Amino acid sequence: MAISDDDIERIRSTVSIVDVVQEHVSMRKTGRNFVGLCPFHAEKTPSFNVREETGRYKCFGCDAAGDVFSFVQAVEHVDFVGAVESLAGRARITLNYTTTGQTKQRARRKRLVAAMDAAVEWYHQRLLNDPDARQARDYLRSRGLGGDEARAFKLGWAPDSWDELSRNSGIDAEALQATGLGFKNSRNRLQDSLRARIVFPIFSDSGEAVALGGRVLPGSQDPAKYKNSPETEIYSKSRTLYGLNWAKPEISTTNQVVVSEGYTDVIGFFRAGVKRAVATCGTAFTEEHVRLLKRYANRIVLAFDADAAGQGAAERFYEWEQRYDIEVSVASLPSGLDPGDLAGRDPSALAASVDQATPFLGFRLRRALEAGGGTSPEARARRAERAMQIVNEHPDVNVRKLYAGEVASEIGLPVSDLVALAVRRTRSPSVPVPRRAARTSMEHAEFAAIVALATDWNSIAEWLIEELFPDDAHRRAFLALAEADGNLTMAIERIDPGAREVLERAAVADLDIDPGTEAKNLISSAVRRRLATHGSTDDAERIRTDKEAMLRLEELPDPNQGFGAAEWLLGWLRNGTEEYRVGGQ
Repeated sequence: MAISDDDIERIRSTVSIVDVVQEHVSMRKTGRNFVGLCPFHAEKTPSFNVREETGRYKCFGCDAAGDVFSFVQAVEHVDFVGAVESLAGRARITLNYTTTGQTKQRARRKRLVAAMDAAVEWYHQRLLNDPDARQARDYLRSRGLGGDEARAFKLGWAPDSWDELSRNSGIDAEALQATGLGFKNSRNRLQDSLRARIVFPIFSDSGEAVALGGRVLPGSQDPAKYKNSPETEIYSKSRTLYGLNWAKPEISTTNQVVVSEGYTDVIGFFRAGVKRAVATCGTAFTEEHVRLLKRYANRIVLAFDADAAGQGAAERFYEWEQRYDIEVSVASLPSGLDPGDLAGRDPSALAASVDQATPFLGFRLRRALEAGGGTSPEARARRAERAMQIVNEHPDVNVRKLYAGEVASEIGLPVSDLVALAVRRTRSPSVPVPRRAARTSMEHAEFAAIVALATDWNSIAEWLIEELFPDDAHRRAFLALAEADGNLTMAIERIDPGAREVLERAAVADLDIDPGTEAKNLISSAVRRRLATHGSTDDAERIRTDKEAMLRLEELPDPNQGFGAAEWLLGWLRNGTEEYRVGGQ
């Protein structure tokens, strides 16, 4: 049984999110929002915004965002049902419990998590007790992982069998397949996904078992050293970090998190007393991971070869530092040793590698300067050019100038010369380094339109179509709102993470918007983009309609003719594409 959706919506419309938040946060009215210090991370400058009209909150410091239910869940440490019941008591609303589609979805997730949890325990007991796991236990001991570590991290053993988990674990066939624990083979028989592998359970940050990673033993003929669960209804690689469920307490206490590459790296850090380490799950370190970690800490230490991905990765790290107000540094690991190995050989050195972490740019610069290449004037000039190329990747001119001074001192060149290159963002007087494009006014116009949709759907919806949004995230945000008939909460629940960020910001954005003007601006830009792609043609109808579009474009600003022109231009923009009308228009 579960709470009816009607009661949930009744609470949402009855309870003031501002009143609820003010019981925990001291806030003041600023424009349309209430603003205060975020209750979810330490800050000195208020960045926590609450908007009564949309019923949403968002912190622009740690990226926490949600509605009144998620706020109560976070501050009272209860699940969704507990939050609803707490708010219902506050509003004196009697709840009706029923079975709904939403209830079925929650029940299904609970069932799949329970299946994964059962598999974790089944594999764990095999490692601890079964004779066929002796080789696995011996290997783990050789890596310094004894019974204590196996129990703490719930390590397991997948036997060298085609279907032993499927036959003997008690997990039903549908759950086995839905969680990626098993699959139907070419003979249509259920088969285990992991075979003859050490099992590393993967948990969500809240401690739910959601996936597995399997490692072969040395000498295995299997070419895949690691095999991980596929993405499922309960597991997303870009939103999951191995070890975060165990590391959260120390991460929050120290305001620092260590990001490594593998499961044994995380365990190695814990053995060395650094109990704030996590690892990506078979994928690159992404912005989604940064958002997740930002909830707990501002300082991120990379415990892998952060220089290997080159300039593209560097630009992303610098962008994340600015966007999320984080500090990225690199652990000073000895060459050739991963954290798991170093934990066994010299745990104090592993801990020191984190304490002595170097800022990301400083790490990359030191690599370039120590690369050598001779001491001749020509060789030193080449080193200076390579170093300045790295320095000038950073978007902050003051940071560039300071590091340019270090390069000058190292190479033996006049400081003023290299600082001048840093200011101009060039590596030499004649070789420019590409700069990241500035945010365009069109992106601002798209966001303003989304804000108008989120706060007053009827004020602008009839004037917007998909073709008006060239930016992918803003277009997906628009489509989500359209599919939800303007229901902001429903759109946020359904949308992908990238576009969800747009809607979360829009929910608390305090902009002075004229919906008609914003719609006309977007239409004008879309028409000009379409005309720019048409080029020359002998098609008489195309020439006629293009001329008509240009004439209508001139009429857009006119108070009397503008909306008639906008209506014609929207139809013209739809021409040749699948028609998309919002709100049933």
